[in-house]
Amino acid sequence: MLRIAIPNKGRLSEQTRELFGDAGLEVRTGSDRALTASLGGEFEALFVRAQDIPEFVADGAADVGVTGLDLVRESGRELETLLDLGFGRCRLVLAAHDERGAASTACLPRGVRVATSFPRLTREFFAARAAEVEIVPLSGAAEIAPHIGIADVVVDLTSTGSTMKVNGLRELETLLESTARLIARPGAAAGNGARAVALRELGVALASVLRARDQRYVMANVPRAALERVRRVLPGLRGPTVTEVLDGGRFVAVHAVVPAAGLYRTIAELQAVGGEGILVTRIERLLP
Repeated sequence: MLRIAIPNKGRLSEQTRELFGDAGLEVRTGSDRALTASLGGEFEALFVRAQDIPEFVADGAADVGVTGLDLVRESGRELETLLDLGFGRCRLVLAAHDERGAASTACLPRGVRVATSFPRLTREFFAARAAEVEIVPLSGAAEIAPHIGIADVVVDLTSTGSTMKVNGLRELETLLESTARLIARPGAAAGNGARAVALRELGVALASVLRARDQRYVMANVPRAALERVRRVLPGLRGPTVTEVLDGGRFVAVHAVVPAAGLYRTIAELQAVGGEGILVTRIERLLP
């Protein structure tokens, strides 16, 4: 049984469950408070705090886990990223209150107090710049620290920067860009053992779903004489697939995978070359 550590709550948990469900590994549990759940077959989910997942995986309590790169780096544990899942995108930034007037990291005074829930990454950041600071560890809500006088600047996560602005903070520098990652111990997916093979199969299944999300499958009947122009409209993975249509040979059917972005333009270009019966469908999985 392959044990997979999954965040137990929050947006990261929701997106992880959705991804696994789309990959055919639906979380099956009888209660929202369950600590474990079957994912079908040889997979079992363990529901734990996102910040604890690096420890669970590194110590062998779980074979693989899903959590943010920021939490992996903060843990300091030696772990391997099997797959960048793309969601949960955020940045770890250094920010100062507008009233301090600091224009850059270099403008901060010696011994500045820095509030953060990422003390390891913050310490490494300032050490690399030979800057002397005082770290003030917090468990959350670091942005309030300058307002109540317990710190001068903060190192905290942001996705859009709006929360920073609302609290009168100006970003000075980005320490880390983070997304959700599928992680395992180094070398866990190598070799021909059953566990390693299962890890690789899991990675392939999840990657196929992620790859398909931004693509669409387009089918259309187009004039045979326009095939060269159609090739430019529908390059596909290796060019469009062309099949015969029983209409005497004037039309052929073309099939291709195209990016979802700009799909409206693809349809318009197909119509411009005489395309008819255009059909667009979503793709559940896509393997190159």
